[in-house]
Amino acid sequence: MRVAVIGAGIVGACIARSLAMTGVEVVVLDRGQVGSGTTSRGEGNILVSDKAPGPELDLALASRALWAELADDLGAAMLEFEPKGGLVVATSARGLDVLSGFSRAQREVGVRVSAVSPEEAVDLEPWLATDLPGGSFYDQDAQVQPVMAAVAILADAVRRGATFRAGAEVAGVRTGGRGQVVGIITASGDRVDVDAVVNATGTWGGVVGERLGAPIPVLPRRGFLLVTEPMPRRVEHKVYSADYVDNVAASTEGLETSCVVEGTQGGTILIGASRERVGFDLTMNPGIVRALAEQAVRIFPFLADVQLLRVYRGFRPYCPDHLPVIGPDPRVPGILHACGHEGAGIGLATATGALIASHLTGSGFVVDPGPYLPDRLIDGRTP
Repeated sequence: MRVAVIGAGIVGACIARSLAMTGVEVVVLDRGQVGSGTTSRGEGNILVSDKAPGPELDLALASRALWAELADDLGAAMLEFEPKGGLVVATSARGLDVLSGFSRAQREVGVRVSAVSPEEAVDLEPWLATDLPGGSFYDQDAQVQPVMAAVAILADAVRRGATFRAGAEVAGVRTGGRGQVVGIITASGDRVDVDAVVNATGTWGGVVGERLGAPIPVLPRRGFLLVTEPMPRRVEHKVYSADYVDNVAASTEGLETSCVVEGTQGGTILIGASRERVGFDLTMNPGIVRALAEQAVRIFPFLADVQLLRVYRGFRPYCPDHLPVIGPDPRVPGILHACGHEGAGIGLATATGALIASHLTGSGFVVDPGPYLPDRLIDGRTP
C-alpha cells in the first residue's frame, strides 16, 4: 500500500509516523514547509481539562497516553513535551459552581481532577491573583512546542521510510474504473501513484476536500495569541479561566475571548485565546489584543508590567458539531479525512494518527471510530 498524506502539520506528521510504523509506504506533501500552517499558530495544548464527557474527551484521553509514549520514544526535549498539568480558575462564585459540576462529570469517566481552594491555587501558582474563589487542577494536561514536535515526528517517519515533498500543492486526484483513487495530481502537474489519500490539511480541509471530490464542511475560526518578552519563569502550569470551556464549545459567529496563560521553556509567556468566524481574514484587531491582555492581568496581575513581544494570528479548523472528521469518505474509495480539530489539533494528533492507520491497515482502534467518521457531515446530515 502507498498512501499520500496531504499536510505536514502536526496531524499529518502523526499520521505519517503511525503508518510508517506499520510498514505502509507514505509520501507526505505540503504546499509549504513542515508545521508552517495552523500548527505554527498554536500554543501546543494537550488538554483533557476543557472537554466534557463524550467522544472528544475519549479521543483526548487516548491521545494524551500516546503523547507520553511518543515523548519516551523520541525524547521529551525533541518535542518540548512538558506534562505540567493545568489549573482552571474561576473568577466568580457562580463560575466555581459551574466548574465544580463540570469537573465531577469528567472525574466519573477517568479524568484526574481535584478541587483547589484559593490558598491551594496560590500555592500552585504564587504569582496568581489572590482574590479568586478557587478552581480545579488537572494533572494530565501537558504542552509541546508545536513546530518542533511536528518536525521531530515527521523526521522519525522519514527514518522509518516515509518521504516528504515540500512546495507540493495537491490539485486533484486520479481515479480508476471503479471510482477508486489511483493517484494524485499536484498544482505543477506532477502525478503520484497512490492507493489512498489522507486529507490532513487543517483549516484548508474543506478546500482540499473539494479538490479531491469529497467536500466536507470545515470552516476557519480566527484566533489571536499574544507572546510576552522572555523572563524568569513565573507561570508553572497551564492556567486558564473557567469560561474558556464554554467558548471552546460555542457555535456563535461573534468574537469570544477567554484567558489562557502559560510559560514556555524559552521564558516567554503565551496568552490566548480568541475565537471568531470571519473567514480567512487575518486583519489585526487591537481590541482583541487588549481584551486578552486585560483578562490575563486579572488572573496574573504582574503581567500589567510585562511587554508584549509579538502577536500571532491564525485559523482553527472548525466542524459544525465540534468534533474532528477522521476516517474514510464514503463517496470516493481511497479518500480519508483527518481535519476539523479546531483548537485541539495538537492534543488530538497522536490518536488521530492511530485511527487513520487502523482504518487503512485493519488494526485495532484506540477508541471507537464511529463518532468521527465523515458520514455524519455528508448529505445534509450535519448536526
